[in-house]
Amino acid sequence: MRRYWRGSALASIAAGFCLALGAPAQAGCVGLSGTADGFDKETAVSRAQLALADYVKQFKAEKKLGAVTVSAMRASPQPYWRGSVSSNMFCFNIWCGIYKPDIVTKNSYTVCWSGVVSPYVCTSGAKVCW
Repeated sequence: MRRYWRGSALASIAAGFCLALGAPAQAGCVGLSGTADGFDKETAVSRAQLALADYVKQFKAEKKLGAVTVSAMRASPQPYWRGSVSSNMFCFNIWCGIYKPDIVTKNSYTVCWSGVVSPYVCTSGAKVCW
């Protein structure tokens, strides 16, 4: 009878370890971005960074996350009116490519380009980990 209980106890402990180790990890990272436009580069950059910060807050609320780590990550440009942006693009015989240099801060990486309607459009990107 003792062997039976000892065997059952060991099997229960082993099953508990398997369940604990087999549980999916709750930590992860995701890339987020925000796009905005403006009549000058400073306005477009600050609006894009604000859009990104708002998206990070929204993501945290949706996922019910506490503390997160936000670090700069280059995001692809997300234009409003066209499918892509390249560094040497011309629109209606006017240069409308990517502006350099990129703006990199601790929490965001921002790329800007000439928009179809707005003179400046920027996308800010960040990696969010929890």
